[in-house]
Amino acid sequence: MPSATSHTVPAFSWRFVTPLFTGSAINAINTSLIATALVPIAAAVHVPVGRTAVLVSALYLACAIAQPVGGKLAEEFGPRRVFLAGVLIVLAGGVVGGLGEDLAALAVARVLIGVGSSAVYPSAMLLIRRRAEAAGLDAPPGGVLGGLMIAGAATSALGLPIGGVLVDAWGWRTTFLINLPFALLALAMAVRWIPADPPVAGPRTLRQLAARLDVAGIIGFGGAIAALLVFLTGLPQADWSVLGLAVVIGAGLVWWELRARRPFFDVRLLAGNPALTRTYLRFALAGLCVYTVLYGLTQWLQAGRSMSSEEAGLLLLPMSALSALIARPIAQRNLVRMPLIVAAVSCLAASAGVLALTASTPTVWIVAITLVFGITLGTTISANQTTLYTQVGAGEIGTAAGLFRTFGFLGSIASSALISVVFHREVNDHRLHLIALIMVAVSVLGLLVVVTDRTVMARARV
Repeated sequence: MPSATSHTVPAFSWRFVTPLFTGSAINAINTSLIATALVPIAAAVHVPVGRTAVLVSALYLACAIAQPVGGKLAEEFGPRRVFLAGVLIVLAGGVVGGLGEDLAALAVARVLIGVGSSAVYPSAMLLIRRRAEAAGLDAPPGGVLGGLMIAGAATSALGLPIGGVLVDAWGWRTTFLINLPFALLALAMAVRWIPADPPVAGPRTLRQLAARLDVAGIIGFGGAIAALLVFLTGLPQADWSVLGLAVVIGAGLVWWELRARRPFFDVRLLAGNPALTRTYLRFALAGLCVYTVLYGLTQWLQAGRSMSSEEAGLLLLPMSALSALIARPIAQRNLVRMPLIVAAVSCLAASAGVLALTASTPTVWIVAITLVFGITLGTTISANQTTLYTQVGAGEIGTAAGLFRTFGFLGSIASSALISVVFHREVNDHRLHLIALIMVAVSVLGLLVVVTDRTVMARARV
């Protein structure tokens, strides 16, 4: 069989991968782009600042549900079609947000942006997988996966400084309108450079289509995730009835999916493929720690050191840059074992380092600690994405890739809940150290998941 490297260049030309990278960056940047605009938005639409948090949670909720749904649709109807539809939805969200006059319209815009941008990553993974198989590659196209990872995750820290610059220069509406040029560019490149999907074969009636997509499973999954996220985002005021609802819907989802012919949330796949389940768990645990630094440390810098949102965001830029520099060579070599060990150890070391931070700590040491988290981010995403690519078949890679992102969003939502609970009354050094202790415990769990995973420890690369 031909080697991976012999086909990578002609199979994955810059024309093919550029629209995939551009589209994937839209979701990552939007996760944090809105942070610097919440205060001016509250003033403009005449609501308390606390109510604007719905703009953050709306995107998280939309992304957590839409990522695997987008993957399922890509598998059934073609990844290029779903990619283009997703970009068009992002365009609609940018327009609605740019013209919106109240909080409800802006929340709708954030949902549209979340849903549309969520269709891009799983579609891109499926396009890459099919392209690799058509080219006869016998290994994951690491360079392409690395570029997709950088565009789709490592750029998330860019949203804070970009948002700060846009809001200061042209107002809060630019945090929505900025999606228009990126979406139009991705749309034009995808139409021109990504080959058309084959005709859709299969059922034509509405009932057959619902069975093929497992609409009931999608609704159940969305309901369970929505209830869980409502509970987490409502902390520290815990609404146990909502958590109970999440459990009930989740149990019903499992019951249904075990009986479905074409399940959306394949419970048997997760039960029969524990390596894939561990990949999701590793990614969620690392995401919890990284996002806690991204948002919790930012709040502490603003409250304890009187930094502006833009200054705090710029302070985290080196972390994002380092993660991108690290991720690409790891992905190119399809490395697994060592990057995952490094990710777990660096996360533990950096979390312990947060314990030493105080309001008088020199800025250089804060940057140094965030750089260690940059090592965590670059190694964990690249290695876990590579393992995911090999742990499922081509017919399931879209949904599996979407679930991969969903677990990442669950980690980020858990981090938001942690920050809300600990920083609920005030933001100070003591409460930052409490967050750090929790991060240390999570990091220890993540390290145990890695070193006790025989499939990981037995393979240096895939």
